[in-house]
Formats: sequence, structure tokens, C-alpha cells
Amino acid sequence: MTIDWPYAHILINHFPVVLSFVALGVAILALVLGRRGAWLSAMGALTLAGVSVYPVYFTGNQADHALNDPWYIKHGTIEAHDAAAGWTLWVILIFGAFAAYAWWRSLKRPAEGIPGWMRAGVMIGSILAASTVARTAYLGGEIIHDSPVLQLKDAPAGLPPAVVTELRGDTTAGH
Repeated sequence: MTIDWPYAHILINHFPVVLSFVALGVAILALVLGRRGAWLSAMGALTLAGVSVYPVYFTGNQADHALNDPWYIKHGTIEAHDAAAGWTLWVILIFGAFAAYAWWRSLKRPAEGIPGWMRAGVMIGSILAASTVARTAYLGGEIIHDSPVLQLKDAPAGLPPAVVTELRGDTTAGH
């Protein structure tokens, strides 16, 4: 089994998405409950989102170069996803670094409450991270979901017979 760049990107691209939404959910819970442990968990999730976002961005760029605008992907969908990914990268890197500092500072001072400016930063960072990563993920899905080939009722002409048979779900061919 060979892992190419598009496959590597698909394998890891959900980490910043899930971690950003976990950070937001736990930050909301922390705001409602006022629990220190919940704030620390939100900081940790946002920090991990920050750690995971660059490898996802890197593999996405490599996947774009490897695919080289194939015929089956609607023109412009990769570029829209890439533009959104650039914004997401910076938002999550900045707020991931902020959360890492807040997490570290809070662990070094366990007797202190978590300052309001740190709670606000984690909340704002989580909202921005979740919203930018949601848009980027949506646009990433459009790369496949908007593919013109998915709109066809039948397989395009010229595909090798084995591919057409697999597309139809006929597994009895050749047996």
C-alpha cells in the first residue's frame, strides 16, 4: 500500500476540524459551568488544533501539486479550498499558540483563577478556529462533491472496462 499526498491529506485533515470544535464546545461548557478543568481542557484542545494544522496545510499543498488539476475536479474548487486553508492556518496557529501559553501559565499557577483575558482569548480563538476550519472543510468537500463526473448517470466513455465494471458494482466479471 502506497500513501500518496492526497491520501495523506485525507488521513489527517480531520484533526484540526475536530479539535477546534471540541475546543469551542468545551469553552462554552467552561463559560457556563465556570470550571477550571473545563477551561484547561479547552486550552488543550485548541493547542492541539494548532499543532495539527500545519501538517494538514502542508499535505494539502502537496496533494494539490500531485493532482495537478485533473479533469474530474471542477475548476476552481481546489483554489477556493486552498485560499480558505491559508486563513485557517493562521487563525489556528495564532490562537493555538495563545492557548498553549494560557495552558502553560494556568498549570504553573494552580492556585490562581484563570484570568478573564485568557478565558476571552480562548473563547474568541475557539469561535474563530471553528468557523474558519468549518468553511475550509466545506470547501474541501466541494472538491469531490462538485465533481462533474459525479453528475453523470453513466460512466464516461473511454474508461477501462475493469473500472466501469467496478463502478457498476459488478463483482462477478472475470470469475
